[in-house]
Amino acid sequence: MKVTRFEDIIAWQKAQDLAVMIYEKFYQSKEYSFKDQIFRASVSVSNNIAEGFERSSDNDFARSLFISKGSNSEVKSMLYLAQRLHFINEKDLKDGLYLCDEIGRILNGFINALKK
Repeated sequence: MKVTRFEDIIAWQKAQDLAVMIYEKFYQSKEYSFKDQIFRASVSVSNNIAEGFERSSDNDFARSLFISKGSNSEVKSMLYLAQRLHFINEKDLKDGLYLCDEIGRILNGFINALKK
């Protein structure tokens, strides 16, 4: 099946789930710089997938997927920090890391497919 809309991309769907999860966990945080950074990174994951999908070539799309992977890793790093700072509990950390890992695997597969 050929993907004709970015909304059909599983990585984009999962990245949207990640952003919602992050917003729900940190919405009431008073740690404004931390909250702003993790919000921006989480939104960037899906936005770069969407933006790259609309680019003119597979190489441009792959470049955007690499940027998305970077933002996904930034979210992972911030989740570890959030748990160490007691902003989230161990379960929230595991849930977030699981989703980030899943997104990363999907993005890797997509990038590899575009390179062929």
